[in-house]
Amino acid sequence: MIETPRLLLRPWRESDMPLFAEQNADPAVMQYLTGVLSREASDAYARRAQQHFADHGFCKWAVEAPGVASFIGAVGLSHVAIEASFTPAVEIAWRLNRRYWGCGYATEAAQAALDDGCNRIRLQEIVAMTSLLNTASMRVMERLGMTRSIEFDHPNQPPGSRLRRHVLYRLHRET
Repeated sequence: MIETPRLLLRPWRESDMPLFAEQNADPAVMQYLTGVLSREASDAYARRAQQHFADHGFCKWAVEAPGVASFIGAVGLSHVAIEASFTPAVEIAWRLNRRYWGCGYATEAAQAALDDGCNRIRLQEIVAMTSLLNTASMRVMERLGMTRSIEFDHPNQPPGSRLRRHVLYRLHRET
């Protein structure tokens, strides 16, 4: 587990699954991703995070805001699952329930995950990526001290998709 002043990044619980599914069914939450997820696809995402932790010792954690909510979303690190010019790589990502946007939770949780990645896991570099349309996530990346690197076409987005063009940010351990 990773603690911050307001948050707890922790292993997934079964009780998180319906809350995560509700979040992943929200078109606003998923607007820059692959679209809303079914309950089965949402559960599979969480199960992959659990397996990633078992295999690598880090993952996209369930995030709790003690005293506020038992589950607000997922934040953490994982190996990049696509083939691109910058892979293999480890990425940081966040996905919060819309009720908790604008509270600084994404930045706080992501900073804690980055610190864990650099200090405990000893990663030399961590990347982040998003659609060029997702200016909110780009602002989080910049607040985290990440540097804008390249633009690329995301291979999981079809040609002509408004979400195909992505931007990559990088953070080197020395930073």
